[in-house]
Amino acid sequence: MAKTDRPIAPRIEEIVLVDLDDGAVAELTAGARVEARRFTDIDLAGRDLSGMRLDECELSGVFAHEARLRGTVLRDVVVERLEAPVLHAPYLDLRDVSVTSSRLGSVEFHDGRWQSVRFVGCKLGFVNLRGAEIRDVRFVDCTIDELDLGNASAERVAFDGSEMRALDVTGARLRDVDLRGLDPAVIDGIAGLSGATLDALQVAMLAPHLARHLGIRVVG
Repeated sequence: MAKTDRPIAPRIEEIVLVDLDDGAVAELTAGARVEARRFTDIDLAGRDLSGMRLDECELSGVFAHEARLRGTVLRDVVVERLEAPVLHAPYLDLRDVSVTSSRLGSVEFHDGRWQSVRFVGCKLGFVNLRGAEIRDVRFVDCTIDELDLGNASAERVAFDGSEMRALDVTGARLRDVDLRGLDPAVIDGIAGLSGATLDALQVAMLAPHLARHLGIRVVG
């Protein structure tokens, strides 16, 4: 097999949900386990959902401002039209999850574990993924104000047709993270970009930052 310099693309599993029953918001509580339910137009604002587990569920039209999802587990879950100006979800465990057409403001996803996760057509403010382990994650047509990957481990991550204004990779461990096409005005922890893929224009624009990082004085 010919060797290629291109990053390995995220491996996203297709989510197929069948035979879902309509669920009631009262089922969604801290520590609950919920399977094969469909939730539509629900208000989770301020609710404590810590330790909850959802398997093979669909959520459409969700308001979750100040909801607390510490250690919550989602498996084979589709989320549409989620709105949360502030969301507390540290240690969130996601596998085979799709989030579409959603608006998230300041979100705490630090120390989480994500695998086979897709965000499509979402507007994201400050996304805190510090210390998280994420693998096979794709952002499609998303706008991200700030993404914090400090001390995170990220493998096979892509940003298709997306925009990002600021990126922090201080102490990050990246592998096959495709940043091509992005134009963040601010990048912190530039040494953490090791393992990322950039295009030639991005590298040229980063030259002054790289020079400062390496202690190179540029004159003229």
